[in-house]
Amino acid sequence: MRVRRDGGPLLEIGHRGAAALAPPNSLRALELALEAGVDIVEFDVLGQPGRGLVLSHSSRELGPDPLPLDDALAFLAQQAPVGLLADVKNSGYERELVEAIRRHGLVERTLVSTMDLGILGEVRRLEPGIGRSVTYPRNRARAATWRRVPRVLPRRIGALVLRAEAAVATLNYRVVTRSVVERCHDLGAAVFAWTVNDPALVARLDAMGVDGVITDDPSVFQAIFQT
Repeated sequence: MRVRRDGGPLLEIGHRGAAALAPPNSLRALELALEAGVDIVEFDVLGQPGRGLVLSHSSRELGPDPLPLDDALAFLAQQAPVGLLADVKNSGYERELVEAIRRHGLVERTLVSTMDLGILGEVRRLEPGIGRSVTYPRNRARAATWRRVPRVLPRRIGALVLRAEAAVATLNYRVVTRSVVERCHDLGAAVFAWTVNDPALVARLDAMGVDGVITDDPSVFQAIFQT
């Protein structure tokens, strides 16, 4: 799975499928992201006792009939070469996650992303071939805090990338600077920025050299990258 642009175009990543166009993490949201031509489709993975792994951001957002991860992977397995960015929300389900990815033949097309380094370590132990992405920071409030000390960010984020042995740093756009991008690239890691729905901001991040942008509405890319 390609995660570095290496002089090529920005990677277009659909957030929770295409969360602005359909219920987030639904099969329809995944379908619309693919129809829009994204390079990678991102979705949330939540472990639930008695339900196993489903697509949901949190228990509070869990509907009565969430999409099972197995069903989502069965659908996405037929959509090559699109990449998968699985944002894992809780621990304790790593083996089930890895087995599902293997079962559908998606090891080489999947990145597991999380802010929990323990989850990434367990995924690495179970299946080193699955790509790993460290998510930072935990929420928008923390992003705003760290943005006030930009000189600290390259060192802090670089340390996280090294500890996670991550191929990608998936960062809130507020903490992305050119220095952060350069530090991650020096370590061999790509940078994805989340969640960006403003075409002007996409263009600024593109100019900084980020490798991919995560958006709720893939049409933002058409607004600035029309050929």
